[in-house]
Amino acid sequence: MPQFERKRICIAGAGAIGCTIAARMALTGHTVSVLARGATLGAIRRDGITLTDHEGTHQVAVHASEHAEFGVQDIVFVCAKAQDLAGILPRLQPLIDEHTIVVPTVNGVPWWYFYGEGGRFADQTVHAVDPDRQISALLPLRHIIGSVVFIAAEVEQPGHVVARTPHLIMFGEPANGLSPRLLELCAAVEAGGIEARPLERIRDKLWTKIIANISTNPLSVITGATLEELYTRPELKETVVAIMREVLLVAASYGARVEIDPLSFIELGAAMGPVRTSMLQDHDKGRPLELAAIGDAVLELAARFDIPMPVTRKVIDLTRFRGKQDATRHA
Repeated sequence: MPQFERKRICIAGAGAIGCTIAARMALTGHTVSVLARGATLGAIRRDGITLTDHEGTHQVAVHASEHAEFGVQDIVFVCAKAQDLAGILPRLQPLIDEHTIVVPTVNGVPWWYFYGEGGRFADQTVHAVDPDRQISALLPLRHIIGSVVFIAAEVEQPGHVVARTPHLIMFGEPANGLSPRLLELCAAVEAGGIEARPLERIRDKLWTKIIANISTNPLSVITGATLEELYTRPELKETVVAIMREVLLVAASYGARVEIDPLSFIELGAAMGPVRTSMLQDHDKGRPLELAAIGDAVLELAARFDIPMPVTRKVIDLTRFRGKQDATRHA
């Protein structure tokens, strides 16, 4: 892996994942800027970012603004929800030149899934996440390095994040292979105390995260359960495993090599403890749910191979009903 060099890094989105990455990168000595808004922007400007993780509590000062006024960046982490990408990407254009790497950290199926992979659906659109190709037009594929984020973090208050489990991000080129820029990115992130693994085939690990997300996030909204409860309580675990089995068939249909089985998923998930999923956190705060990327996109990919997904579809439908019901109640 190349020698670590300090980079100009912008974190677009100051939620749990964005603040965790920003804090770790700033601790390393990278020049870190954060695109934020509202109470979070005010808190970061006043107090910086406070991260409590497995190494202790860290407080770092970063340049924060509501506008992309930081100049051209070496790396831009887009830490926004999938449904917010079309709104945030136009604001990022001043940060990007021909050499900028853009790393979306979104959950679920990425809009670029079929770009560069050369399969039977090469260069087609995942309509659930990019129905009019607006995202693809705003961010050309040449800038993108994909990511699979395994960071369990939660915002305690604006600018204050707790992420007590070890941090891991896997990175990969959409067109596969280990490029020099991929290895350079991993070196920069690894230096910040985040384990960074370069992948030759990023879609394999994408499916691992997709399976984890779709089998727990929607169900957590319906039940209010933590990951520990979802993976250990028999009445919940049965549904989690049923969804995993359905999605594993979809992953296999797309040639993914998923190296972990449902029982291992259960063991690893239960060990994470009383962690609330990101979708449950959003639900509790009255925010829109990431159902398009985490749920609808998987159903769309399944439909291309006529794969029935009765349990997955039912849970997603119930989650959407719950979200609409709560939105009406709070209106």
